[in-house]
Amino acid sequence: MKQTTNDTASTTAAGPLYHAFHVAETASGKRWIRIGTVFAHEDGQGASLILDALPFNFDGRVVLRTPKAE
Repeated sequence: MKQTTNDTASTTAAGPLYHAFHVAETASGKRWIRIGTVFAHEDGQGASLILDALPFNFDGRVVLRTPKAE
């Protein structure tokens, strides 16, 4: 998987460091909704969080989890 971002992040083929989730509380429990991905900068000095969506009831909290083999 190849991801290209803006000037602050380089192109990486190593894959994502984390997936970003919003955890919604529902009547039947917690619902994990994937909203983005984190990619490391090529120089190892940081990372970029790329959001694909923001939940309607967003409380400002984003949960980062390591990717699992699908």
